[in-house]
Amino acid sequence: MTAPAAPRPVDVHALPTMLTALRLPSFQRHWQALADRADTEGWPASRFLAALAELELAERDARRIHRHLQQSQLPGGKTLGTLDFKALPGVTKARIEALTAGDWIETGANLIAIGNSGAGKTHVLCAIGHALVEAGRRVLYTSTTDMVQKLQAARRDLALEAALAKLDKFDLIILDDITYAQKDQAESSVLFELIARRYETRSLAIAANQPFSAWDKIFPDQAVSVAAIDRLVHHATILEMNGDSYRRRAAAGRQSAKLDAGATTSSDNLEANTSDNIREDTTT
Repeated sequence: MTAPAAPRPVDVHALPTMLTALRLPSFQRHWQALADRADTEGWPASRFLAALAELELAERDARRIHRHLQQSQLPGGKTLGTLDFKALPGVTKARIEALTAGDWIETGANLIAIGNSGAGKTHVLCAIGHALVEAGRRVLYTSTTDMVQKLQAARRDLALEAALAKLDKFDLIILDDITYAQKDQAESSVLFELIARRYETRSLAIAANQPFSAWDKIFPDQAVSVAAIDRLVHHATILEMNGDSYRRRAAAGRQSAKLDAGATTSSDNLEANTSDNIREDTTT
Protein backbone atom coordinates (compact mmCIF):
# COMPACT_ATOMS: atom_id res chain seq x y z
CA MET A 1 0.00 0.00 0.00
CA THR A 2 1.36 3.37 -1.05
CA ALA A 3 1.86 5.86 1.76
CA PRO A 4 -0.02 9.18 1.39
CA ALA A 5 2.04 11.98 -0.04
CA ALA A 6 3.33 14.50 2.47
CA PRO A 7 1.49 17.82 2.36
CA ARG A 8 3.27 20.59 0.51
CA PRO A 9 4.60 23.38 2.70
CA VAL A 10 2.44 26.51 2.68
CA ASP A 11 4.12 29.76 1.74
CA VAL A 12 2.26 32.35 3.84
CA HIS A 13 4.24 35.15 2.21
CA ALA A 14 2.58 34.30 -1.12
CA LEU A 15 -0.91 34.75 0.36
CA PRO A 16 -1.43 38.37 -0.86
CA THR A 17 -0.54 37.32 -4.40
CA MET A 18 -2.86 34.34 -4.25
CA LEU A 19 -5.75 36.44 -2.89
CA THR A 20 -5.23 38.96 -5.69
CA ALA A 21 -5.35 36.14 -8.24
CA LEU A 22 -8.57 34.85 -6.64
CA ARG A 23 -10.05 38.38 -6.70
CA LEU A 24 -10.66 38.54 -2.97
CA PRO A 25 -9.67 42.11 -2.06
CA SER A 26 -11.45 42.12 1.31
CA PHE A 27 -9.68 38.91 2.29
CA GLN A 28 -6.40 40.60 1.41
CA ARG A 29 -7.15 43.73 3.46
CA HIS A 30 -8.42 42.00 6.59
CA TRP A 31 -6.81 38.57 6.87
CA GLN A 32 -3.76 39.70 8.84
CA ALA A 33 -5.76 41.57 11.51
CA LEU A 34 -8.26 38.71 11.81
CA ALA A 35 -5.46 36.14 11.93
CA ASP A 36 -3.84 38.01 14.83
CA ARG A 37 -7.17 38.15 16.65
CA ALA A 38 -7.85 34.48 15.92
CA ASP A 39 -4.43 33.53 17.37
CA THR A 40 -5.00 35.66 20.46
CA GLU A 41 -8.54 34.39 21.13
CA GLY A 42 -7.95 30.82 20.03
CA TRP A 43 -10.45 30.72 17.17
CA PRO A 44 -10.87 27.48 15.25
CA ALA A 45 -9.96 27.68 11.57
CA SER A 46 -13.64 27.50 10.52
CA ARG A 47 -14.52 30.65 12.49
CA PHE A 48 -11.56 32.52 11.05
CA LEU A 49 -12.56 31.54 7.52
CA ALA A 50 -16.24 32.38 8.11
CA ALA A 51 -15.34 35.84 9.44
CA LEU A 52 -13.27 36.58 6.35
CA ALA A 53 -16.03 35.31 4.05
CA GLU A 54 -18.61 37.55 5.75
CA LEU A 55 -16.39 40.59 5.26
CA GLU A 56 -15.81 39.73 1.62
CA LEU A 57 -19.53 39.32 0.92
CA ALA A 58 -20.51 42.51 2.79
CA GLU A 59 -17.95 44.65 0.99
CA ARG A 60 -18.82 43.05 -2.34
CA ASP A 61 -22.48 44.00 -1.79
CA ALA A 62 -21.47 47.55 -0.88
CA ARG A 63 -19.37 47.88 -4.04
CA ARG A 64 -22.20 46.53 -6.18
CA ILE A 65 -24.73 48.95 -4.67
CA HIS A 66 -22.33 51.86 -5.20
CA ARG A 67 -21.82 50.83 -8.83
CA HIS A 68 -25.55 50.43 -9.46
CA LEU A 69 -26.25 53.79 -7.82
CA GLN A 70 -23.83 55.49 -10.20
CA GLN A 71 -25.36 53.71 -13.19
CA SER A 72 -28.89 54.67 -12.08
CA GLN A 73 -28.27 58.41 -12.70
CA LEU A 74 -30.61 59.15 -9.79
CA PRO A 75 -30.32 62.70 -8.38
CA GLY A 76 -28.28 62.48 -5.21
CA GLY A 77 -30.43 64.70 -3.02
CA LYS A 78 -33.83 63.16 -3.74
CA THR A 79 -33.98 60.41 -1.11
CA LEU A 80 -36.43 59.32 1.58
CA GLY A 81 -34.30 61.14 4.13
CA THR A 82 -34.83 64.50 2.41
CA LEU A 83 -38.52 63.98 1.63
CA ASP A 84 -40.84 66.30 3.55
CA PHE A 85 -44.01 64.23 3.87
CA LYS A 86 -45.87 67.11 5.54
CA ALA A 87 -45.56 69.09 2.30
CA LEU A 88 -46.76 66.24 0.05
CA PRO A 89 -50.37 66.32 -1.17
CA GLY A 90 -52.25 63.04 -0.85
CA VAL A 91 -49.23 60.79 -0.20
CA THR A 92 -48.54 59.16 3.16
CA LYS A 93 -45.21 58.02 4.51
CA ALA A 94 -46.56 54.51 5.07
CA ARG A 95 -47.58 54.20 1.43
CA ILE A 96 -44.21 55.32 0.12
CA GLU A 97 -42.35 53.01 2.48
CA ALA A 98 -44.53 50.12 1.31
CA LEU A 99 -43.50 50.86 -2.28
CA THR A 100 -39.81 50.81 -1.32
CA ALA A 101 -40.21 47.15 -0.34
CA GLY A 102 -40.28 46.43 -4.08
CA ASP A 103 -42.83 43.60 -4.18
CA TRP A 104 -44.47 45.23 -7.20
CA ILE A 105 -41.18 45.01 -9.10
CA GLU A 106 -41.38 41.21 -9.00
CA THR A 107 -44.42 41.17 -11.31
CA GLY A 108 -43.36 43.99 -13.62
CA ALA A 109 -46.01 46.34 -12.21
CA ASN A 110 -45.81 50.10 -12.77
CA LEU A 111 -45.91 53.23 -10.65
CA ILE A 112 -47.46 56.45 -11.95
CA ALA A 113 -47.35 59.79 -10.14
CA ILE A 114 -49.76 62.37 -11.54
CA GLY A 115 -49.97 65.93 -10.29
CA ASN A 116 -49.36 69.55 -11.08
CA SER A 117 -45.90 70.99 -11.47
CA GLY A 118 -43.90 71.17 -8.25
CA ALA A 119 -46.05 68.63 -6.40
CA GLY A 120 -43.03 66.45 -5.52
CA LYS A 121 -43.57 63.66 -8.06
CA THR A 122 -39.94 63.43 -9.12
CA HIS A 123 -38.69 63.49 -5.54
CA VAL A 124 -41.05 60.68 -4.53
CA LEU A 125 -40.13 58.46 -7.49
CA CYS A 126 -36.41 59.07 -7.04
CA ALA A 127 -36.62 58.40 -3.31
CA ILE A 128 -38.25 55.05 -4.05
CA GLY A 129 -35.59 54.43 -6.69
CA HIS A 130 -32.77 55.05 -4.20
CA ALA A 131 -34.33 52.65 -1.71
CA LEU A 132 -34.71 49.97 -4.37
CA VAL A 133 -31.05 50.29 -5.38
CA GLU A 134 -30.06 49.89 -1.73
CA ALA A 135 -32.17 46.72 -1.69
CA GLY A 136 -30.26 45.32 -4.68
CA ARG A 137 -32.49 46.36 -7.59
CA ARG A 138 -31.29 47.86 -10.85
CA VAL A 139 -32.85 51.29 -11.48
CA LEU A 140 -32.43 53.89 -14.23
CA TYR A 141 -33.62 57.49 -13.95
CA THR A 142 -34.02 59.61 -17.10
CA SER A 143 -36.16 62.35 -18.53
CA THR A 144 -38.62 61.05 -21.10
CA THR A 145 -37.17 63.43 -23.68
CA ASP A 146 -33.65 62.01 -23.26
CA MET A 147 -34.93 58.45 -23.44
CA VAL A 148 -36.91 59.15 -26.62
CA GLN A 149 -33.92 60.83 -28.27
CA LYS A 150 -31.66 57.87 -27.50
CA LEU A 151 -34.19 55.36 -28.80
CA GLN A 152 -34.73 57.40 -31.94
CA ALA A 153 -30.97 57.48 -32.56
CA ALA A 154 -30.86 53.72 -32.06
CA ARG A 155 -33.66 53.26 -34.59
CA ARG A 156 -31.81 55.38 -37.15
CA ASP A 157 -28.75 53.18 -36.62
CA LEU A 158 -30.91 50.03 -36.99
CA ALA A 159 -30.06 49.17 -33.37
CA LEU A 160 -33.38 49.75 -31.59
CA GLU A 161 -33.76 46.11 -30.56
CA ALA A 162 -30.27 46.11 -29.06
CA ALA A 163 -31.00 49.35 -27.19
CA LEU A 164 -34.25 47.98 -25.76
CA ALA A 165 -32.52 44.73 -24.79
CA LYS A 166 -29.85 46.75 -22.94
CA LEU A 167 -32.61 48.48 -20.96
CA ASP A 168 -33.98 45.08 -19.94
CA LYS A 169 -31.22 44.78 -17.34
CA PHE A 170 -32.94 47.48 -15.28
CA ASP A 171 -35.71 46.27 -12.96
CA LEU A 172 -37.17 49.78 -12.97
CA ILE A 173 -36.92 52.71 -15.38
CA ILE A 174 -38.10 56.08 -14.05
CA LEU A 175 -39.39 58.31 -16.86
CA ASP A 176 -39.64 61.89 -15.67
CA ASP A 177 -41.79 64.61 -17.27
CA ILE A 178 -43.58 62.32 -19.71
CA THR A 179 -46.13 65.03 -20.58
CA TYR A 180 -43.69 67.92 -20.61
CA ALA A 181 -43.48 68.38 -24.37
CA GLN A 182 -45.64 67.34 -27.30
CA LYS A 183 -44.19 64.46 -29.30
CA ASP A 184 -44.44 63.71 -32.98
CA GLN A 185 -45.35 60.36 -34.50
CA ALA A 186 -41.77 59.05 -34.61
CA GLU A 187 -41.07 60.02 -30.99
CA SER A 188 -44.29 58.51 -29.67
CA SER A 189 -43.60 55.34 -31.66
CA VAL A 190 -40.31 54.50 -29.90
CA LEU A 191 -41.82 55.43 -26.53
CA PHE A 192 -44.70 53.03 -27.15
CA GLU A 193 -42.24 50.29 -28.10
CA LEU A 194 -40.48 50.75 -24.76
CA ILE A 195 -43.79 50.59 -22.88
CA ALA A 196 -44.97 47.54 -24.83
CA ARG A 197 -41.69 45.68 -24.39
CA ARG A 198 -41.66 46.11 -20.61
CA TYR A 199 -45.35 45.28 -20.20
CA GLU A 200 -45.74 42.66 -17.43
CA THR A 201 -42.00 41.87 -17.48
CA ARG A 202 -40.14 44.98 -16.29
CA SER A 203 -41.41 47.98 -14.34
CA LEU A 204 -41.80 51.64 -15.25
CA ALA A 205 -42.27 54.59 -12.91
CA ILE A 206 -43.67 57.67 -14.60
CA ALA A 207 -44.10 61.28 -13.50
CA ALA A 208 -46.81 63.19 -15.38
CA ASN A 209 -48.24 66.65 -14.81
CA GLN A 210 -51.31 65.94 -16.94
CA PRO A 211 -54.18 63.47 -16.38
CA PHE A 212 -54.59 60.52 -18.75
CA SER A 213 -57.28 62.42 -20.65
CA ALA A 214 -54.59 64.86 -21.86
CA TRP A 215 -52.10 62.23 -23.00
CA ASP A 216 -52.98 62.83 -26.63
CA LYS A 217 -50.04 65.26 -26.47
CA ILE A 218 -47.75 62.27 -25.90
CA PHE A 219 -49.33 59.93 -28.42
CA PRO A 220 -50.99 61.86 -31.26
CA ASP A 221 -52.50 58.63 -32.59
CA GLN A 222 -55.55 57.92 -30.41
CA ALA A 223 -55.29 54.15 -30.84
CA VAL A 224 -51.65 54.19 -29.71
CA SER A 225 -52.54 56.46 -26.79
CA VAL A 226 -55.25 54.07 -25.59
CA ALA A 227 -52.96 51.05 -26.02
CA ALA A 228 -50.11 52.72 -24.11
CA ILE A 229 -52.29 53.85 -21.21
CA ASP A 230 -53.93 50.43 -21.05
CA ARG A 231 -50.54 48.71 -20.68
CA LEU A 232 -49.28 51.22 -18.14
CA VAL A 233 -52.28 51.14 -15.80
CA HIS A 234 -53.14 47.43 -16.08
CA HIS A 235 -50.83 46.58 -13.19
CA ALA A 236 -50.06 49.95 -11.65
CA THR A 237 -50.08 51.95 -8.47
CA ILE A 238 -51.26 55.49 -9.19
CA LEU A 239 -50.28 58.36 -6.90
CA GLU A 240 -52.54 61.40 -7.30
CA MET A 241 -50.47 64.35 -6.13
CA ASN A 242 -52.42 67.44 -7.09
CA GLY A 243 -52.13 70.18 -4.52
CA ASP A 244 -49.94 73.09 -3.46
CA SER A 245 -46.42 73.10 -4.84
CA TYR A 246 -44.22 70.72 -2.84
CA ARG A 247 -41.17 72.82 -3.66
CA ARG A 248 -42.86 76.01 -2.50
CA ARG A 249 -44.20 74.45 0.72
CA ALA A 250 -40.88 72.77 1.50
CA ALA A 251 -39.04 76.05 0.92
CA ALA A 252 -41.53 77.87 3.13
CA GLY A 253 -40.97 75.28 5.84
CA ARG A 254 -37.20 75.75 5.68
CA GLN A 255 -37.61 79.54 5.79
CA SER A 256 -39.93 79.25 8.79
CA ALA A 257 -37.40 77.06 10.57
CA LYS A 258 -34.68 79.65 9.91
CA LEU A 259 -36.89 82.44 11.24
CA ASP A 260 -37.70 80.40 14.35
CA ALA A 261 -34.02 79.70 14.88
CA GLY A 262 -33.25 83.40 14.42
CA ALA A 263 -35.96 84.38 16.87
CA THR A 264 -34.64 81.89 19.42
CA THR A 265 -31.11 83.22 19.03
CA SER A 266 -32.33 86.81 19.42
CA SER A 267 -34.31 85.83 22.50
CA ASP A 268 -31.26 84.10 23.99
CA ASN A 269 -29.13 87.18 23.28
CA LEU A 270 -31.76 89.43 24.85
CA GLU A 271 -31.86 87.28 27.97
CA ALA A 272 -28.07 87.25 28.12
CA ASN A 273 -27.88 91.05 27.74
CA THR A 274 -30.56 91.52 30.39
CA SER A 275 -28.65 89.27 32.78
CA ASP A 276 -25.45 91.21 32.10
CA ASN A 277 -27.23 94.52 32.77
CA ILE A 278 -28.65 93.18 36.04
CA ARG A 279 -25.20 92.04 37.11
CA GLU A 280 -23.73 95.45 36.22
CA ASP A 281 -26.46 97.27 38.20
CA THR A 282 -25.92 95.02 41.18
CA THR A 283 -22.17 95.56 41.04
CA THR A 284 -22.64 99.29 40.81
